[in-house]
Amino acid sequence: MTLTFHGAAGTTTGSQHLLEINGQRILLDCGLYQGRRDESFQRNRHFPFDPATLDAVVLSHAHIDHSGNLPNLTKQGFRGNIYTTDATRDLCSIMLPDSAHIQENDIEFLNRKSRKRNSDAPLLEPLYTRIDAEQCLRQFVTFGYNRPMPIGDGIKLTLIDAGHILGSAQVILDLTEHSTGKKTRLLFSGDIGRPKSDLLNPPAPCESVDHIIMESTYGGRQHELDMASDEHICRIINETRRRNGKLLIPSFAVERTQQLLFALNKLRDQNCFPKIPIYVDSPLAVSATEIFRLHPECFNQEVYDFLFQKRNPFGFDGLHFVREASESKALNRIQEPAIFIAASGMCESGRILHHLRNHISNPDTTLLFVGYCAENTLGWKLRNGHKTVRILGDEFSVHAHIEILDSYSGHADHDELLLWHHNVTGTKATTWLVHGEPERAQSLQTALAQQHPQGQVSIATRGQSTNL
Repeated sequence: MTLTFHGAAGTTTGSQHLLEINGQRILLDCGLYQGRRDESFQRNRHFPFDPATLDAVVLSHAHIDHSGNLPNLTKQGFRGNIYTTDATRDLCSIMLPDSAHIQENDIEFLNRKSRKRNSDAPLLEPLYTRIDAEQCLRQFVTFGYNRPMPIGDGIKLTLIDAGHILGSAQVILDLTEHSTGKKTRLLFSGDIGRPKSDLLNPPAPCESVDHIIMESTYGGRQHELDMASDEHICRIINETRRRNGKLLIPSFAVERTQQLLFALNKLRDQNCFPKIPIYVDSPLAVSATEIFRLHPECFNQEVYDFLFQKRNPFGFDGLHFVREASESKALNRIQEPAIFIAASGMCESGRILHHLRNHISNPDTTLLFVGYCAENTLGWKLRNGHKTVRILGDEFSVHAHIEILDSYSGHADHDELLLWHHNVTGTKATTWLVHGEPERAQSLQTALAQQHPQGQVSIATRGQSTNL
């Protein structure tokens, strides 16, 4: 049994881990790497293995850094099943075509610029098209939580709730190596949710685990308390309103947007802030919100009761969903204070870029980050105080107020990661930390080594192979 880390090792994007057992090859996640454009393009286009040699893929959840390179994988010859939950498949049915659409638009823009400089320049091609994404979805095989399924010779898969986004799963693989008769239970955490999510059930505990692949996104960092986050967002809205400005919230279309809407819904009921128009300017977020209502099995009790006993938890007076590009452009003509929630959360693509172009240099504007931004993304630069940034090819001075509210994160923080690991039972002989920048992974490694001295805790490196 061999495990090789091909992505999300030393970084938080491009999740890919390859398991080899009994002559079979199982890939855990197949995410897009996000970072510097040229490096991202090369790493995403060229797999470190032949896709045609894979037997199956297990997908932990629908976020693009975990699922976004699947259409490229199938395009390059992978013909096996992609195992995941029903809700993850439903979200991928909108997220993967949307990812393809963004890539097609980006490539078209780059080709236009390239041809202006050199009419003979070779044309670039997207990683995959919307047709590739649709065809990839035909290989999905779904089942519910806590339903053990054989997916190969000596390989049994169980998905349990990760509490991170709708349909997110921790991946349990019960493995039997035929050559030695050795039995091993491997747990891949996927992305770990918070014990007290605004929307979802908490991560389910796992028993009798021998080895763990564990995310470390927020190692060494604590989220704000829920009460503090409510006060924080109310203050931000009221201050922006007094300046007659716009509040821009870059938000992941899936989970973060719905979490924000539920929180704003409750805060308006509490008269936390006066009525102010709120626009969700993302076709993907609109579609994702519709899918959320189809999967009440993922909701915690409060949201479940809200949905069935009261009203739509993701809709209220003054909320506007914007699908058409013409409607999005019309938002620029709004003179009164307003809140724009738009993708993408890392400010790398989507409609948030156009709102940033129009408002980032205005000191009346507030830019509120409610989630993680990978290193070298535009969102990361803005979060870290860069005074000038490049947006869609042009330089802009940053005069907007920058606010950060990480309590809306769908990721467990440092203490919650330690609690999750503690709640996993078994020998936990080896824990490999992935999906974390080096400083975060190092902080978590130090803490886990103290908490679980009888096991080995190491930070996975890209290309590293290890025997189970």
